[in-house]
Amino acid sequence: MHSLQTETLSMPMEQQQQLNIEDGSKTQRAEWVLNSPEPPGLCHEIVSSIKSAVFPNGGKHSSSSTKQTRSTAAGVVSFLYGLFPILTWGRNYKATKFRNDLMAGLTLASLSIPQSIGYATLANLAPQYGLYTSVVPPLVYALMGSSREIAIGPVAVVSLLLSSMIQNVVDPVANAVAYRKLVLTVTFFAGTFQFIFGLFRLGFLVDFLSHAAIVGFMGGAAIVIGLQQLKGLLGISHFTTKTDVVSVLEAVFRSLHHQWYPLNFVLGCSFLIFILFTRFIGRRNKKLFWLPAIAPLISVVLSTAIVFLTKADEHGVKIVKHIKRGLNPISAHELQFSGQHVGQAAKIGLVSAIVALTEAIAVGRSFASIRGYHLDGNKEMVAMGFMNIAGSLTSCYVATGSFSRTAVNFSAGCETVVSNIVMAIAVFLSLELLTRLLYFTPIAILASIILSALPGLIDIPEAYHIWKVDKMDFLACAGAFFGVLFVSVEIGLLAAVTISFAKIILNSIRPSVEGLGKLPGTDIFCDINQYPMAIKTPGILIVRINSGLLCFANANFVRERIMKRVTEKDEEGKENSKERTQAVILDMSTVMNIDTSGICALQEVYNKLVSHNIHLAVANPRWQVIHKLKLAKVVDKIGKDWIFLSVGEAVDACSSKMVNFSSC
Repeated sequence: MHSLQTETLSMPMEQQQQLNIEDGSKTQRAEWVLNSPEPPGLCHEIVSSIKSAVFPNGGKHSSSSTKQTRSTAAGVVSFLYGLFPILTWGRNYKATKFRNDLMAGLTLASLSIPQSIGYATLANLAPQYGLYTSVVPPLVYALMGSSREIAIGPVAVVSLLLSSMIQNVVDPVANAVAYRKLVLTVTFFAGTFQFIFGLFRLGFLVDFLSHAAIVGFMGGAAIVIGLQQLKGLLGISHFTTKTDVVSVLEAVFRSLHHQWYPLNFVLGCSFLIFILFTRFIGRRNKKLFWLPAIAPLISVVLSTAIVFLTKADEHGVKIVKHIKRGLNPISAHELQFSGQHVGQAAKIGLVSAIVALTEAIAVGRSFASIRGYHLDGNKEMVAMGFMNIAGSLTSCYVATGSFSRTAVNFSAGCETVVSNIVMAIAVFLSLELLTRLLYFTPIAILASIILSALPGLIDIPEAYHIWKVDKMDFLACAGAFFGVLFVSVEIGLLAAVTISFAKIILNSIRPSVEGLGKLPGTDIFCDINQYPMAIKTPGILIVRINSGLLCFANANFVRERIMKRVTEKDEEGKENSKERTQAVILDMSTVMNIDTSGICALQEVYNKLVSHNIHLAVANPRWQVIHKLKLAKVVDKIGKDWIFLSVGEAVDACSSKMVNFSSC
């Protein structure tokens, strides 16, 4: 120690001053870490989140009464602009945009009318309820939604989900009225959950259905929906209420031995081939995008005319028959918030809300990225929530964004959500004027229209891509696919979420603890396994905890891995005393938060290291971490001199202290 001090004193005055300045700046930077302000509490974060969702431009009030009144008015205006985006872009809306939106809306309506009728039958509802769902929800979304391209209405997957889950509670055949009331109640709950998700910025709940899980779920649901359409395609009267592939195929084979009508099959397959052929032409020639869009409507018109003229309904062809005429009737009095099925309605509403949001946000963001603008998921949730709440009060079931109709809307050149308004008006006019003409529409045509929309839900190349990139992700994909296919829709969802959670938990409870080294010619410290050229610092073990949270689930594992690395390094340094571990530096840069179990684990690590005469240094602790370490008195125990802003400064300080110690 004396020789080191003599060497320092013998340095030139300028060099001594430079060293003092560097030491002072390092001490100051360490003080920045230790004296950081207290992080915001949980209540503050929740209030700020709600305020930013409701008042996106803030709502600060002045002390002056006049200014306060103006500020309040500005806050109300800001709230209205945030809640109704149409107020923002509507001021600059031009006639040229309306022309494009008008053509896109009419094209969209030609596809929505037949699809809506088909999806209503898939949901075990009367055909008019599908048309109702294509009137009110699109109008509400046009006022509150921020996506320009998304097409709102009933979709196949949500229709299947509702029918498969609700029919376990109420039989749609034996008690159609009770079934309809429960569907409307489920829709109200779904909208309420969606609104709450958006208001409290709980969009992460939708992410529990990972991309891989969605791919598997959509693929399985598409096959199940397709098999269920065999009922309409073959003209079968009695069919199973189960959705798994085994039960559906058994019901089909039983019906083939008894009573089925080949004319339904011929009629349905003929128009299915026609629809698929027009889609092929539309893909080959982009200018003919309108042809596959209006093909379903052409199929409905032609097949209805054929049945009416040939009286095919008297020869076994199943027809839609009566569709109730007129605008959506008010259904607020049909909602049931008491009774034995309320809990089940809320549960089904929650599942439906998440599935519907997942599809809508995925569709909206994919087309928003093409147009080059950002889609706020939380605002979309609020819009979807209001939309479905309003829908439940006006005889609609759960509506969301449809991928197939959104693609048509985009291809038709839509500029804004006015295309949804045009589409809703067209559907309303159809309810007023065309319902009697749809009396003779064959059910086989509706089945063929649904079948034609299913290939877009089965994404085999994406499933193969998931297999190549991440085998664990593919397991979630396969779990959702086979769960939906062989058990039920809800079991498929449960399997996908369970596997996804298992992946998260596995990564959380067994985080990697990396040994770090310095890259030659730089001040960067990296994983020595990823960068073999990284140089280890003699006598110092640098480890990084790769986990966002050091908590009860992984604290013991992290403690054991750190001590194991210390033991391994000591085994390597037995022959060379300079290699013996004298200091351990914990790089905490990736640890965002810590709980009491994590703090106890750090204390145990410190105690064990001290018992082996090894110093512990902590580098770059994050805001919540250093705050809790100070509250728990761990900083006082370790010593403020052993807390550093960066790994580089920790290495320099430890090296200096090791030299001082050896000199003494």
